[in-house]
Amino acid sequence: MASHARWKLARDEKVARGIAEGPEVERLREEISLAFDLGQAVYDRRVALGLSQTELARRAGMTQPQVSKLELGGTVPTVPLLARLARAMEAKFWMELFGSSIRVTFTDLDNHTPEASAPASPEKEDEPYEAPARQAAQG
Repeated sequence: MASHARWKLARDEKVARGIAEGPEVERLREEISLAFDLGQAVYDRRVALGLSQTELARRAGMTQPQVSKLELGGTVPTVPLLARLARAMEAKFWMELFGSSIRVTFTDLDNHTPEASAPASPEKEDEPYEAPARQAAQG
């Protein structure tokens, strides 16, 4: 399987040589790129927290195969699923679109991204997971 960066480079080379793709192909490429970027953001946050796919699935009300498929870019998650994942990973979800580029991240609730090498604390692994309480809507 070609890496995300490799096919992007190949596409850019074709464009530079004047070999254009149809709008449908470009739309599919953008969707694949979005799925990959979202999956990578979930993977990065999960690993940084020291969570297994099984634990994240349990926290988010998913199955481990669903988490795996999402992380590999095999599906574009819905907004409600992204919200569940953010709560399960005690994170804020950020998606910034600019031009044809996208940046997707899950950050700590204080806007910091944990380092990938930081394992989950042993005390928390044995305790049942409780999602943070939702704040009442202010109107």
